[in-house]
Amino acid sequence: MPLLTIDNRDVEVPEGATILDAARRLGIAIPTLCHLEGLPPATSCMVCVVKVRRPDRLVPSCGAPAEDGMVVESETDEVREARRDALELLLSDHLGDCEAPCQAICPASLDIPRMLRRLAAGEVREAYALARDALVLPATLGRVCSAPCEKGCRRGERDEALAIRLSHRFAADAARNQVDLPLPARGGETGKRVAVVGAGPAGLAAADTLLRYGHACTVFDDREKPGGMLRYGVPVERLPRDVLDAEVAGIERLGATFQTGVRVGRDAALDDLARDFDAVIVAVGALEEGGSAALGLEPSAHGIAVDRKTRQAGRLATPAAAGWRPSIFAAGDAVRKSRMAVRAVADGRAAAASAHQFLSAMPVAGPEPVFSTHIGKLLDGEMERFLAEGIARGRVAPGGKKVSGTFFPKKVPDTFYGRAGFTENEARAEARRCLYCDCRKPETCKLRLYAGQYGARPGRYKNDRRLFEQRASHPDVIYEPGKCIACGLCIQVAERAREPLGLAFIGRGFDVRVNVPFGRSLAEGLQRVAAECVAACPTGALAMKQSAR
Repeated sequence: MPLLTIDNRDVEVPEGATILDAARRLGIAIPTLCHLEGLPPATSCMVCVVKVRRPDRLVPSCGAPAEDGMVVESETDEVREARRDALELLLSDHLGDCEAPCQAICPASLDIPRMLRRLAAGEVREAYALARDALVLPATLGRVCSAPCEKGCRRGERDEALAIRLSHRFAADAARNQVDLPLPARGGETGKRVAVVGAGPAGLAAADTLLRYGHACTVFDDREKPGGMLRYGVPVERLPRDVLDAEVAGIERLGATFQTGVRVGRDAALDDLARDFDAVIVAVGALEEGGSAALGLEPSAHGIAVDRKTRQAGRLATPAAAGWRPSIFAAGDAVRKSRMAVRAVADGRAAAASAHQFLSAMPVAGPEPVFSTHIGKLLDGEMERFLAEGIARGRVAPGGKKVSGTFFPKKVPDTFYGRAGFTENEARAEARRCLYCDCRKPETCKLRLYAGQYGARPGRYKNDRRLFEQRASHPDVIYEPGKCIACGLCIQVAERAREPLGLAFIGRGFDVRVNVPFGRSLAEGLQRVAAECVAACPTGALAMKQSAR
């Protein structure tokens, strides 16, 4: 039995084992895209390369036999760079959106296509849960948000964008009437206490996020009731106060304590809060001139000076300098004047994520960036391919009525937003207009996972991109050739199952594609093992139609 060394650890494996087998026996994780246990190694993706010493060489671990006396390195800078190169070459020919354009534009990163699929299926509670998780105040934002997401909707290029704002408003309004609506899950009690200064959208979102991490949270505000400018700056005709009250009450039921009528900097000193609490998040809204100094924080041109990634206050100070407060964070309009409630929510959640890292004795780096590729501007003919699977119908309006000749002009009466909302039938009909531009396997796509881990740059290697294509002839499976990396796993799975037609590589060289032989349909090619091929696919090229929900 060969005895080899991987990363200075000895391991003995049976004859015929590969370096990948040996690494897994040691618990060493080596990335793979074209490898599947039980199938012959394809060694096509080259993401699993390792370095073998004496003589030094890079080899694909999934196909390289383990040899006695072999010395292997699996995590050197050279190995990581080679893996990143392999990923970037694959990405140069990868066509797809990891996130739909609407979600990519949403400051709070709401998974809009998934929410719409839930609504289309009549699963209102599930749609609400998705909206609540990202937006914190989905009913409120359903009335006051400027809906930047709708500017990214692809249908807007052809007819009219999806009514995303009205959709999450409907889900939240409908859910609010259900007495058994569950609260978001809260983590185990950490014993840490956080003070949030300001009960506007940024402060409310920060408190909600901290509570879900398991930290105790007290929110201070100088007004009589929580809500900030949502309560004291938005006309009641546009935002009925019972809507806001219900969403604030949900955060209170989650565990938040509110102390109103307290102005930090006048009634209480920020230094005292920093001493009495384990962390502080300042979310007081837009500050007047001198407001940062009154709080004892360093000012910037737009408000409180913070580290842009971590939201820690005192970005220009050094840890050794007097006045440096690593436990104090700031968010929302106190930092930058965006005047967008949804951006304030996103900023509050980001500050809370950094505060959680600080409280957990982790490196404070802010929210982890999510890797994503984007198709970008559609080419001639591609819109028709998206619309082929969509509903050919214009935007649904509440009550079937338009305002000033359009569904959502730039300026409409405040009363329109406050009173007009979808019925369930209207919400479901509108949701079915979604083209579902998102990837159907965003959580399990290994290409996306490893590209993020290795810092791959999608545009490093330039290539004339292929046209978007989506094949939905199979009753259960959707195939998007643009996302295929030609790993061959689906071909091997179909061959092993003795599919009558199966799949095959069509073409030669860089233009090789996976397809059904003789120009036949996917339904004819995958009659027995469609689900198994989907499970084997390392990207979103093959996906179950029902998984799109």
